[in-house]
Amino acid sequence: MRPARSVLLTAALLLLGLVLTPASAQATRAPSAVTPVAANGQLKVCGTKLCNARGKTIQLRGMSTHGLQWYSQCVTSGSLNALATDWKADVLRISMYIQEDGYETDPRRFTDLVHSVIEQATARGMYAIVDWHMLDPGDPHHNLARAKTFFSEIAQRHRDKNNLLYEIANEPSGVSWSRIKSYAEQLIPVIRAKDPDTPILVGTRAWSSLGVSEGANESEVINNPVNASNIMYTFHFYAYSHRDEYLQTLSRAADRIPVFVTEFGTQNYAGEGANDFAMSQRYLDLLAAKKISWVNWNFSDDERTGAVFKPGTCDANGPWTGTTSLKPAGTWIRDRVRTPDDF
Repeated sequence: MRPARSVLLTAALLLLGLVLTPASAQATRAPSAVTPVAANGQLKVCGTKLCNARGKTIQLRGMSTHGLQWYSQCVTSGSLNALATDWKADVLRISMYIQEDGYETDPRRFTDLVHSVIEQATARGMYAIVDWHMLDPGDPHHNLARAKTFFSEIAQRHRDKNNLLYEIANEPSGVSWSRIKSYAEQLIPVIRAKDPDTPILVGTRAWSSLGVSEGANESEVINNPVNASNIMYTFHFYAYSHRDEYLQTLSRAADRIPVFVTEFGTQNYAGEGANDFAMSQRYLDLLAAKKISWVNWNFSDDERTGAVFKPGTCDANGPWTGTTSLKPAGTWIRDRVRTPDDF
């Protein structure tokens, strides 16, 4: 029986010393790691979805820092390497509080800190959400002048990057949707004058619950959207506290407007107490089905159950990889960040 042509060819190559061993052949074939940004490029809002540079609907999954004024020691070269390669995160939310000992106390220092973290996320091929973390007072107009100054500089310096998203109001509260909309329509043109392409994420009423926490719902946004393009609206939830009414609001809203979950936890609304992984999974199943991107709160070692690392991890500089340093919520969310969307 004559050997197949491929066998004859292999035999000839062996004589010439040109056939690779199995191990070396595998090493030659193994592709270099493709980062989320390399795979997707510049993001854009298409209809009610987030799309990549080729117009494909995608879902990003990742983590938010805690407030940089308190937990910058948790945002290190080692921790970000772990987030990018061990956790396989697509996106890092850079949480810069405005009050609460944050930006207003030293605008230059905190702006430079955000610049630095943007560069570190970019170097690792992750998307970066620049989070203007206004919390108290809940009226975003209180910080409008500061926001114009900050985002003008950020947009000017990073306008040529293809991995950013701007979150312009973390959790408005105690104000009407029309007041939040007015803020957005004054700030967005300032950003667009510097950077015409980066998607902008707009906070919603009642701690970015689309109004539910103050007795409203998504209809106020649907009926009176922000007059701007390439924007999405944010929704935050904490699974132990925020039950079916919130889940159903999110589901309805996502069919009508572009939504990005820029913050969620498996605990109560303060990021404390018991984890409700069953309710959290119901949310994540919905987010996967509707291709809604999400970011978990938070990538730090504070004492609350919602911080993924055990206390002392950041001061000890790790270990960052694996699960030995993780609280139960950290182990749970790491598993889900590590199963990315099909880009």
